[in-house]
Amino acid sequence: MVTLSPSLKAQLSQPLKIGSFEVNSRVLQSPLSGVTDMVFRRLVRRYAPDSMLYTEMVNATGLHYVKELPKIMEVDPQERPISIQLFDCRPDFLAEAAIKAVAEGADTVDINMGCPVNKITKNGGGSSLLRQPEVAEAIVREVVKAIDVPVTVKTRIGWNDREITILDFAKRMEDAGAQMITVHGRTRAQGYNGNARWEWIARVKEMLSIPVIGNGDIFSVEAAVKCLEQTGADGVMCSRGTLGYPFLVGEIDHFLKTGEILPAPSPIQRLECARDHLQALWEYKGDRGVRQARKHMTWYAKGFVGAADLRGQLSVIETVQQGLDLIDRGIEQLHQSYEPMEETSNFQVA
Repeated sequence: MVTLSPSLKAQLSQPLKIGSFEVNSRVLQSPLSGVTDMVFRRLVRRYAPDSMLYTEMVNATGLHYVKELPKIMEVDPQERPISIQLFDCRPDFLAEAAIKAVAEGADTVDINMGCPVNKITKNGGGSSLLRQPEVAEAIVREVVKAIDVPVTVKTRIGWNDREITILDFAKRMEDAGAQMITVHGRTRAQGYNGNARWEWIARVKEMLSIPVIGNGDIFSVEAAVKCLEQTGADGVMCSRGTLGYPFLVGEIDHFLKTGEILPAPSPIQRLECARDHLQALWEYKGDRGVRQARKHMTWYAKGFVGAADLRGQLSVIETVQQGLDLIDRGIEQLHQSYEPMEETSNFQVA
């Protein structure tokens, strides 16, 4: 049985204060490259009306050299509260990009200092800033001076097990003017392997006065509550747990507010959501959206009779109609005979 301690329940009943900005939810949707576009965010918002959403991370250098904003920076006023995440290692470019982000409608601007991907770190961005704390400080100071909305930071606990520097780094970010920090409880070297070490999030929380958000291994309501209880964090950020499952942020938020665990969506409901996702991606991005949808569709197609075959066929769709037909046939077969959590290879397309 999942329960909240009285002290934690009282703490989480209050709005999350990020500087001068308040959010009526302690559950945030993580920025995910190639995932959290406007289409995905609208699905998350459907189930989590109050939670903070984040764009995919935007390259400040790239933004400096273009006249038009990239599509990944586009936000809908109905999405608020919304944060635009930026990455780079140049304080002046990041300050310039932050001004554009605020003009686009960002309620906060988040600086990515945790991405472990080589193509980001080799150019001085993402988690490489953990090794350049002075540069990271300069970035936050410049961005804070440039805009009038809160500046936040998302990072990891360190570069590797020999360089776990999060305590000093987090304090530097607060002193530089960051109004919130999200800590992913893994090192850069871990990537997404092993377990998130929430104990480091707890130590950061003990040290800082700004909100600290826990991130890493938040795949369920139970995991979110466990993280909050163990760390004392001011909230949790959901990342990989939302892949093919945009219900998660709303499920956790609902529990924190009511103490009630919502029934999990059925396989049919998940495929109906996948259908909406595919259709919206095609309407928003055309054929490119269909190609991008392949990975999303495979994430949805799990945990039911015929899922394995459906997953394989959705991973190679060429047109939106092909994908819709496959999903509709999957829904039809689930209506005819449903055996939960048993994947077999009996999915057929007439």
